[in-house]
Amino acid sequence: MGRRREPVAPPVAPWVRTRLRAAPGAAAALALLVALTACLAGAYPRAVDRYEDAGLRRALRQARPEHTTVRLSAPQPDLGLPPGRRAAALRPAALQRQYAKVLGAIGEPLAVDRAQSAYGVAGTVTPAVPDPWLPRPTGLPARVSLTAQSGLAAHARVRTGRLPRAARPVDATTPEVEAAVTAATAESLRIEVGAVIHVPAPGRRPLAVRVTGILVPRDPDGAYWSTVPLLRTPSLVTLPTPGPDPDRYWLGALLLAPEAAPALLGTGTDPARYWHLAPDPRALRAHGLDRLRAAVAALESGPALQRARAVTDQGADVDTDLDEALAAFSRLRSGIAPLVAVAAAGTATVVAVVLLMTGGLAADRRRAELALLRARGASLTGLAGRLLAETAVVAVPAGALGLAAALLAVPAGRVAPAVAAALAATLTACAALPLRAALAHRTVRLTAPREDIASVRPSRRRTVAELTLLVLAAGAVAGLRRRGTTGDQLVALAPVLVGVIAALLLLRLHPLLLRRLSGPAGRLRGAVGHLALARAGRTRASAVLPLLALLTALTTAAFGGSVLAGVAAARDRAAVLAVGADARADASAPLPAAAPARARAVPGVRAVNPVAVSHQARPADGQDEVPLLGVEPRGYARLTAHTALGAFPSDRLAAVRARPLPALASPSVAAAYGTRRPFPVRLADGSAVTVHIVLVRDRTPAVPGADFLVVDRAGLPAPAARPTALLLTGDRLDAGALRHAVGTSATVRVRAEERARYADSPLQSGAEHVYTAAVATGAGFAVLALLLSLVRAAPERAALLARLRTMGLTRAESRRLLILESLPQAVLAAAGGALTGWSAITLLSPGIDLTAIALPTAASPAPTAGLRPDTWSLALPALAVLTAAVGVAALQAWWTGRRGSVTELRAGDGR
Repeated sequence: MGRRREPVAPPVAPWVRTRLRAAPGAAAALALLVALTACLAGAYPRAVDRYEDAGLRRALRQARPEHTTVRLSAPQPDLGLPPGRRAAALRPAALQRQYAKVLGAIGEPLAVDRAQSAYGVAGTVTPAVPDPWLPRPTGLPARVSLTAQSGLAAHARVRTGRLPRAARPVDATTPEVEAAVTAATAESLRIEVGAVIHVPAPGRRPLAVRVTGILVPRDPDGAYWSTVPLLRTPSLVTLPTPGPDPDRYWLGALLLAPEAAPALLGTGTDPARYWHLAPDPRALRAHGLDRLRAAVAALESGPALQRARAVTDQGADVDTDLDEALAAFSRLRSGIAPLVAVAAAGTATVVAVVLLMTGGLAADRRRAELALLRARGASLTGLAGRLLAETAVVAVPAGALGLAAALLAVPAGRVAPAVAAALAATLTACAALPLRAALAHRTVRLTAPREDIASVRPSRRRTVAELTLLVLAAGAVAGLRRRGTTGDQLVALAPVLVGVIAALLLLRLHPLLLRRLSGPAGRLRGAVGHLALARAGRTRASAVLPLLALLTALTTAAFGGSVLAGVAAARDRAAVLAVGADARADASAPLPAAAPARARAVPGVRAVNPVAVSHQARPADGQDEVPLLGVEPRGYARLTAHTALGAFPSDRLAAVRARPLPALASPSVAAAYGTRRPFPVRLADGSAVTVHIVLVRDRTPAVPGADFLVVDRAGLPAPAARPTALLLTGDRLDAGALRHAVGTSATVRVRAEERARYADSPLQSGAEHVYTAAVATGAGFAVLALLLSLVRAAPERAALLARLRTMGLTRAESRRLLILESLPQAVLAAAGGALTGWSAITLLSPGIDLTAIALPTAASPAPTAGLRPDTWSLALPALAVLTAAVGVAALQAWWTGRRGSVTELRAGDGR
């Protein structure tokens, strides 16, 4: 008997594999989009971390180690202790044990550079030494500072002699010790190897310090040598004594062996123990700035100081200016970060909209398929889960690949924020299709309802949501105008919210505008215009996402372009105010007579304006000094017009014989001496001229100050008329050639170099680059949103053109039809984007100050850099949108015309 055969179930193809095989192109496009988005999202926080960390390191370098090093010091041991215990407390072994405990007491996040940190003993009093062979500039004896610091052999190279050492235990009664000096100290104080310097000691013979070596610091700018600059470089101290020749004396450091530190107890130097802790800029991170400032504050007067005293001495104290350097960096960072957050918020919104559009377009393309599945009994949860799995199989590996590319492209920075940003982008891409499909097919329908933009009426829920966004936008704008960019995260979303509100408003106006245009279009000859408007009115209501992406991107691009234009304008203005011309040469004495001609011969120079500057001029024989500028009126007037610094008509300043010199004055000088009657001006050489103020201007190119008098140089006495400065106008001026032309006695400054100096800060330049990249990314994704919306309608348009061509529509009319059909939404987005950008900038400009990102922290002659609408930033993105829309429509019409109509007219295609 044969075995009974069991029924075999028919094979079932896996859903995910089937869908991927059915549409490999769409899967590849989604993977590429997700990988690009994840890469950009992961790179952004690491790029911000990188330039902020570089800015922090730059700030600490500029502050110099003498200000950033944490100096923990303790007085000498108690005088009541036995001499042996007092000496033991100053020996290297005890100080090293305390140094290790101090490092443990500090802890994170203050990272210490142990290679540049040191400990030791130094005298707090610098006694005068009686040795007559030491230099005495004004008769006062030289003074020395005795220091026994650890690690001298590792941080110095012996040029002559040897390092100091202590052959036997040293205490307060030791008569002689060895020391070394740096090469700079030896040169200034004329110290040679073998010299003996006698340091006074109370109640005993002077301590003899024998110099055994002359050292050269290995890293003179490092914290080891620069925390106390006297260790490497002597100082010529000037006493505040009256008279033209004040008293001065030399002060230098003698570097003892660490084992010889107890010898200071027998001198009058009042020795103190110290532990210098140099922060390690390479280990400090800007994102931990608040914790770092708290740690420094705790070390200055808090729990960390108590722990340091517990392991060293109860009288120990901490002195550092590190907190001031960190506070200055924090102020600069707080002025820049909100501006970058505005660009990041706009770009993130556009990217999210594009990802949602991708899922929405995929759901629209598969509307019939999903509706059939729902009609056959598929649950909404099961359908959404299958779509999620189908998308995740493609998006998750692509997101991981994009994150890996971001980590490799930007190697510095934190990993966790990058992973979070890339994960958010990937999850958005995964959830877009399931959510859109679930929303569209939550109810089983036999036929799909009309969803064109002209027929769909806004629901109450949409009205409530739009009103909520309007309230949020109004609150964000009001907060930004009142508090500036220092508010919460809602303030950073203000430009984005303005764009969103404008998009929703335009969507409500779009049907009204189409109805208004349909009447005039119907009266035109031919059916192309009327048909194009009818087709534009049948656009799906889901076009809200493309319009939202376009308006948000255009608003962000206009806002960002205006920010960058404002930064550039502020730097240009600051450079002009600092230099006064395209280049200038200044000297303390009159320039050679041939200097103007030689400067005029330098390539690129168009004009040279000699200026005689007298800073010691005294109007009305008073005690106040006002700079008097002698100029050539015609050339100087052209310069003022070129630089926009106090332009004036040249004929008003020309000198006339037997009359007072016409003068141009600042408002303060004009208010002090009047403009109605002439007054004398006494020059530095004793001569005098009579001037009459006829013009008043706020600024003038020759001097940056607020007080000045400008007269015709031809009316000054010959000695006072000799030029001391040259103001040059030209293009691509070579600073080296100018220095060679005017000589070494003059200081040459070029406006281009001055402007470049404003952008050399890593924090400012890095923020500017990230801002530019964010705006460009937002613009690129907006164009992608426009292309996606056009590609979604491409099959339907192709079928329409095929049908119309069978009815006699020409190729020219086909192109015109597609272009006119795409123009309403493109024109609406372009005009609305430009208007929204202008409105956002106008609304938000009172609360935005660009000075922090435009100019360095040092005082600048430029006024506050404000935000103003930039014409190119408003017009170029709008024109790009129109060009892309028209170009894609024309390209589609051309491509459809090349293909046959048979494929497009096949029965059964869902187009």
